[in-house]
Amino acid sequence: MAGGVNRPPALRAVIADDQALVRTGFGMILAADGIEVTAEAADGAEAVAAVRRTRPDVVLMDIRMPRMDGIEATRRILADSDPTTGLRVVILTTYDLDHYVYAALTAGASGFLLKDVTPEHLVAAVHLVQSGDALLAPAITRRLIERFAHREEARPAALHRDLSDLTPRELEVLRLLATGLSNAELADRLFLSPTTVKTHIGRILSKLDLRDRVQAVVLAYESGLVAPGDPTGNG
Repeated sequence: MAGGVNRPPALRAVIADDQALVRTGFGMILAADGIEVTAEAADGAEAVAAVRRTRPDVVLMDIRMPRMDGIEATRRILADSDPTTGLRVVILTTYDLDHYVYAALTAGASGFLLKDVTPEHLVAAVHLVQSGDALLAPAITRRLIERFAHREEARPAALHRDLSDLTPRELEVLRLLATGLSNAELADRLFLSPTTVKTHIGRILSKLDLRDRVQAVVLAYESGLVAPGDPTGNG
């Protein structure tokens, strides 16, 4: 009918996990919300192939899988993808945060979910990262980055980034962002509107050629702009 409503295309997702029950359960949750599961993968190699074959919007990626782990799979998937497509990878992990999660974030993942996530949170997370935001709660950002940012093996990738292109205000926003503040908290701290804060973050990502705010947080620590354990962002 000419007067029909134009609906946006359904989101498409690939689920990679070596446990069939996890894949099935997550698939049912996503399908119930109208998110199309284009493929399931039992290991990293299958995940890379599935993404190349089906071109999803979001990949839910387990870390510890046979043949190829989720870190290497994430690295290959994002290296293969055109940044303009907006493909996002979300890491699935257990409660204990270990160095594998940090490694996955430095590989380009847009955040992580605990495997005991509620159905509502899972669906919201997929929509969140697909819209271009990053899936890291402020408290989790602090715990994760402060625990692992000092590791020497993470530093070389960031040392070539030139922060001199950032304005003093943008450096200030990046420092506070790295301490785990949300956009609303940043707005309150800097006496700015949330829209202005979002604009600053967008400019920071563009100038530093970063995929999302997760990478911005990682870079802030790796470059020495913020020191692990510094609660104020004035490191």
